[in-house]
Amino acid sequence: MNLSTMLAARAAAGKPVRVGLIGAGKFGSMILSQAQHIPGYHIVGIADVNPAKAQASLSRVHWPAERYAAKSLAEAYAAGTTHITDNAADLFAFDGIECVIEATGHPLAGTRHALAAIEAGKHVIMVNVEADVMCGAILAEKAREKGVVYSMAYGDQPAAQCELVDWVRSAGFELVSSGKGMNFCPHYRYSTPDTVWDFFDFTPEQVKAGDFNPKMYNSFTDGTKAAIEMAAVANATGLDCPYDGLAFHPAGLQDLAEVFKPVSDGGRLEKNGIVDIAASREPDGRVVLNNIQYGMFVTFKAPNEYTRQCFNQYGLLTDKSGWYGSMWRPFHLIGLETSVSVLSAVLRGEPTGSSTRYRGDAVATAKGDFKAGEYLDGEGGFKVWAKAIPASRAHKIGALPIGLAHHIKLKRDVVRDQIITLDDVEIVDDLDIFALREQQNRLLEA
Repeated sequence: MNLSTMLAARAAAGKPVRVGLIGAGKFGSMILSQAQHIPGYHIVGIADVNPAKAQASLSRVHWPAERYAAKSLAEAYAAGTTHITDNAADLFAFDGIECVIEATGHPLAGTRHALAAIEAGKHVIMVNVEADVMCGAILAEKAREKGVVYSMAYGDQPAAQCELVDWVRSAGFELVSSGKGMNFCPHYRYSTPDTVWDFFDFTPEQVKAGDFNPKMYNSFTDGTKAAIEMAAVANATGLDCPYDGLAFHPAGLQDLAEVFKPVSDGGRLEKNGIVDIAASREPDGRVVLNNIQYGMFVTFKAPNEYTRQCFNQYGLLTDKSGWYGSMWRPFHLIGLETSVSVLSAVLRGEPTGSSTRYRGDAVATAKGDFKAGEYLDGEGGFKVWAKAIPASRAHKIGALPIGLAHHIKLKRDVVRDQIITLDDVEIVDDLDIFALREQQNRLLEA
């Protein structure tokens, strides 16, 4: 990669890469922490509904106060400083910003922000995987039509998986599966914001002092975030989601190639070419040896006997047959790495993963038995978890996407583990997003 060289040339020419950030939470804070250490990389504006929160985040990551004291975007642009606003539209309207990072984590707001940024002719780095899995395919199409880049955020697991998938295909191997590691046991599925800290090693003092959102962490715990991310990977790579959702197979490094291959060849996958999760715990709670809880992986197959022999000769971890191999990245640093996406979009015109098709969806699934008249509470809440299934199946049954499952009223009873459909709920709000989803349906791939 030569992004740093290209950026240095821009900086030397007095043309830094100028960026707007929406959302100054945990991910946004990590982005800001690194931004001040990249010459030629200028965060011109930060939009957050709570400007005081943005100021606190900047202070937490050691920005000097004078650096974010600009009274306007124009002043920030001219002085190389940063302006804080409570209105994301300010970033879209300002010509000096080339690229917008959407890091709110709110699927509806994220979708609307992306649409507005694209319409304004700005590249979009979609940290907000919740929005991407819901409407990413149609957003990417609109970006292409406008001549800008719509990209996943490097440092987050989906973009890293896209990089690994690209490596497999570029090297001429047969792609078998891609996934990520995750701390998961089956009973975690029913975790709530009230119980979530029981699954982490954080002390109450840490939780109180840090930027920890219980619903966000609960989304990681109950498997919802996994479903969202794996469906997004399917849309970016052309892989499929399992028919009835992720299986969360326990597997360590030594087992990846053995487990993540088709059942027909002795593995655990229902077929070739799907996404899934390498759980870091056995169903009884025991920790898996050499687990990749924070990592990502691909499994692939040798195309011929000669390549199979090379796998063995050069130390690749393979299954017992030697035909299937695995490659992984052991960690991801989320916002600390997101500048790579910005620079790739602005300097190369390339995304670091993009939902160029509609193959997977993350659909709302009941955490318990609920009655008509009750309200769902969305990702990471008390009422629903997300299941990653093929988009064609989701469309056929009229499944409710997890991103639209917040504060929506049930009009029929549902039972635990039932996929909730559009016919089960009263649709009165967010009609613009439902209309956008209708546009996206024409991009369905069987």
